[in-house]
Amino acid sequence: MKTLPLIADKLKAAMGLDIATVGSSLIERVVRERMAALAIDDDGLYLARLQASAEELQALIELAVVPETWFFRDREAILATARLARERLAAQPGHPVRILSVPCSTGEEPYSLAMALLEAGVMPSQFVIEAYDIRTRSLEIAAAGVYGRNSFRGQDLGFRARHFLPLEQGWQLSEAIRQQVRFAPGNLLAPDFLRQAAPYDFIFCRNVLIYFERDVQRQVVTLLESLMQAGSVIFVGPAEGGILLSPRLESAGIALAFGFRKRVAAERPAWHRAMLAAPLPPLAQPGAPGAPRPLTPPAFATAGVQPFAAPAAAPLCASRQPLLERARVLADEGQLAQAAGLCEQAMAEQGPSAEAFYLQGLIHDAGGDIEQAQRCYRKVLYLAPRHHAALLQLAALLQAQGDAAGADRLRQRAGRVTASEEPHHG
Repeated sequence: MKTLPLIADKLKAAMGLDIATVGSSLIERVVRERMAALAIDDDGLYLARLQASAEELQALIELAVVPETWFFRDREAILATARLARERLAAQPGHPVRILSVPCSTGEEPYSLAMALLEAGVMPSQFVIEAYDIRTRSLEIAAAGVYGRNSFRGQDLGFRARHFLPLEQGWQLSEAIRQQVRFAPGNLLAPDFLRQAAPYDFIFCRNVLIYFERDVQRQVVTLLESLMQAGSVIFVGPAEGGILLSPRLESAGIALAFGFRKRVAAERPAWHRAMLAAPLPPLAQPGAPGAPRPLTPPAFATAGVQPFAAPAAAPLCASRQPLLERARVLADEGQLAQAAGLCEQAMAEQGPSAEAFYLQGLIHDAGGDIEQAQRCYRKVLYLAPRHHAALLQLAALLQAQGDAAGADRLRQRAGRVTASEEPHHG
């Protein structure tokens, strides 16, 4: 397809999608699909149509962005937001918490945030969540609030019983949660996007920066920084932490949540000086003494269901848990040194493994030890050269250190690993 590079450039200018990252096969497939829908069999004619029609460009974008998300996908970041929001409101009760989710995909992320805040005791009037996405079809799904099985993953699904009504075609999210999120179309690369917006307390921009070239990443990060104030926290994806590290941003110190805040000389607000690594305390049982009344209508509640932040059953005895699983639990609780020690113990007893080194890399990343994190990711790639997450993590760290060539080589390797896969935004 001779016109493919020109079409790829058009997509890149419009939405930042980098053909080197997602692979030419994806772009060619969606172009062929649009050409078939328009009954056009000449590549040049389609390119002319694309260049002349904003509607056709949007139609192509709709196909090129394939949502891949689920409820509570980024659990550590979501629970940390609920806890920090509660602390911020305790110190400044007259100022509602503002949260941004971009790209919001089909709504699972902002709705998870709404559920977490309400179950943490934050009143509906005390927070607002604004959610934007470039794909209008995703926004339509989010507004409808009906989700299938793929949106519910993992073992802890108690929130579904409390906040969803079973339907023949899936589950309908309660109106109490849906009304907490404001959805709107938005493009991170548009020159007027959020340029006049008030600062946000929490920003979620996860798993999208990795699909951009370095210049576009800088453009988006500059925008996000302009939406932050002292005490604001921005959360990105695991492979994007190195992109945000700069003289202006630093790690927020929230274990495995990949949160960052502005570097400021002044002392941070009182609500933000809380122990960031402390776990969210268990929420009160409905009906227990001193417990708040249920925040959802009775039709969405199930008697005896534990709050989502609490385990559905008693955890395994620590001695019976696999060492790496115990290490991950400790890391989630902020006990990074102990978690790293368990990784070492696991490798001493069971031999080196890519997953153990990868977890160690994440732990060092969260603790700000970039040199050790790089060493661990390189060990992962020695044992598993096609480890996609480690390739992207190491690329992000190299890029943050100014090694653009090294970062590009790693991203190209990651692209070849997933050349047949579709981009997962949000």
